[in-house]
Amino acid sequence: MPNTLHRRHFLKAASASLLLSSLSTYGFEFFKDEQPKKVALIGTGWYGTSDLLRLIQVANVEVTALCDVDSVFLNNTANLVAQRQKNGKRPRLFMDYRNMLDTMDFDIVLIGTPDHWHALMCIAALQSGAHVYVQKPTSVDVIEGEAMIAAARKYNKVVQVGTQRKSTPHLISVKKEIIDTGLLGTIGHVDMCCYYHMRANDNPPEQPVPDRLDYEMWTGPAPMRPYDGLPHRRWWRTFREYGNGITGDMCVHMLDTVRWMLNLGWPKRISSEGGIFVQKNGKSTISDTQSAVFEYENFNCNWQHRTWGNAADPEYPWAFKIYGEKGVLKADVMKAEFVPVNGDAPIKFEVLYEREAYPEDLNEKDIELHAAPATRRHMLNFLKAIQNGTKPIADIEEGHISSASCILANLSMDLKRPLVYDPKSRTVVNDREATDLLQRTYRGNWVHPHPDTI
Repeated sequence: MPNTLHRRHFLKAASASLLLSSLSTYGFEFFKDEQPKKVALIGTGWYGTSDLLRLIQVANVEVTALCDVDSVFLNNTANLVAQRQKNGKRPRLFMDYRNMLDTMDFDIVLIGTPDHWHALMCIAALQSGAHVYVQKPTSVDVIEGEAMIAAARKYNKVVQVGTQRKSTPHLISVKKEIIDTGLLGTIGHVDMCCYYHMRANDNPPEQPVPDRLDYEMWTGPAPMRPYDGLPHRRWWRTFREYGNGITGDMCVHMLDTVRWMLNLGWPKRISSEGGIFVQKNGKSTISDTQSAVFEYENFNCNWQHRTWGNAADPEYPWAFKIYGEKGVLKADVMKAEFVPVNGDAPIKFEVLYEREAYPEDLNEKDIELHAAPATRRHMLNFLKAIQNGTKPIADIEEGHISSASCILANLSMDLKRPLVYDPKSRTVVNDREATDLLQRTYRGNWVHPHPDTI
C-alpha cells in the first residue's frame, strides 16, 4: 500500500507539472516580434469562427479576409473579428474562396466549412502558399484525403487537423500518467461510443433560397439537394451527401485520440453494420444506429453510436474506454478515470477551464468552454510547427488515417462486408467495387483532386 500511495503522489505531482508547463506557453505570443501573420478564414459559421478567435488569442496575427457563402454569417464574424483583433480592422469579405486566394496572399488559412468542401479548399490554400488549419474529418471520401497529404508534402506546408483532443490538457495527462507508465498492463480491447441525440430528423418543405445565401456555391462538388432551409450547423450533418454521419463526426475524435494514445496506425481491417432503424420519419440519410470494428494486431477498437434511447453508461455518453489486464481507463472531453482491478481507489482527471485567463470566452455565443483551452493549445502546436518547419501533432496524414478509417466503416456498412485498405496502392484489397467507391463523383464542372496530379 505505501508504494501505491507513493505512486499516486508522484502522478499528482506530474500532472501539476504538466499543467504548469502547458499554461506557461501562453506567456509567449507567437510571432510577437515579427510582422503579424496574414490570416484568412473560409467558413464563418459556428466552429470556424470559434477556431479563428482562439488563434487571435495566442498569436500575433492579422485577419485580413473572411469567406463564406452566407452574407449574414460573413458580416457577423467580420464585426466580431474587428472587435477582437488588435488593429481593430474589419477583414475583406468574399463569397468565393477562389477569388479570395487569387486576390490576396496569406500565411495561414483556416477552413471551417462543411466536410464536402475541406479537400478542395485545403489544396487550393496550400497551392496559394499558405499553411492550413482544417477541421475534421479531413474529407468525405478517401482519395480526397490522400490528395490533401500529397499537396501538403509537395508544397512543403503545415496542415493541422482540428482533432484537438490531442491537445486537451487532461487527456495529455492521462496519456503520460496512465498509458505511457504502463499502469493498464497488457491492453486487450477498446470501446468507443456516442449516444448523443444529435441527428436532425425533420421534414421541412422546399422553399426559395434566401438572398443571403449562395446555395449553388454552398453545394459545390456535392450532390444538389432541393433547398429546404438554411443548411448550417445541424442540418447539413444529417445527410451523407455532405459528410460521414455520426461516425465521421464523432467517432473520428475518439478513434484519433485512441490511436494517438496507443501509437496505432492504419487498422488491419474495418467492418461495420448499421442503418436507420428507429428514426425513419425524417429526411436524414445518416445512420441512427451503427457499430464498427477497427482491427489491430493485438486488439480491436469497437465503435457504437445510437441517436435515440439512453446511453449505455450515462457518465460517459461520448467517450472511449481502454481495457487492460490491470484496469480500465475511461475518458471523455470532460474527465477521465483509471480504475485498477486490484481495488485501489481510481485515479481521476478533470477538464481544464481558463475562464479567468480569457474572460472574453464567457461572452462568446455558443462557445464550448471546455474545448477552448484545447483549441488554443492546438493552435499553439500548429504555430510551433510552422515556426520550426516540423509536423504538428495532428498532421494531415494522421488526420487522414482517422478520417478515412471512419469513411471506410461507412463504406463497409453500405457494402455489408469487411474492408482492408492498402494506403500504398490506395485500393481496397481484392475488392474492385469498394475501390471504385473510394472516390465519389463530383457535381458539374468541379474536378476531384487526386494525389498523383496535385
